[in-house]
Amino acid sequence: QVRLVESGGGLVQAGDSLRVSCAASGFRFGLYAVGWFRQAPGKERDFVAGISVSGDTTNYADSVKGRFTVSRDNAKNTIYLQMNSLTPEDTAVYYCAATWNRPASFVPTEEADIGAWGQGTQVTVSS
Repeated sequence: QVRLVESGGGLVQAGDSLRVSCAASGFRFGLYAVGWFRQAPGKERDFVAGISVSGDTTNYADSVKGRFTVSRDNAKNTIYLQMNSLTPEDTAVYYCAATWNRPASFVPTEEADIGAWGQGTQVTVSS
């Protein structure tokens, strides 16, 4: 059974950095493309960042380019999202997501791409 568990969320101030993690279990993590989505209060869930099976290809939402970095450690079955220069607009529940049976360079960017979701971790940025 595919299981994704996020951690590392919290309350930070504008300009701070934070790293959230997602531990995967129940499947061969190295064969899955993974990514991060977020949902702010009263808004739809949006794509944030994604990384391919091979780890060679990444993609970012325009709003986080240059500030966020997605990475994966296949030996630890973990995906990370390093978030720098946080702003109140980054406040949201952050969800880890995974998809399988994709080409090696595929990066999930839409909810329709996703086969499994984590439960989410809250990130709150105060001004």
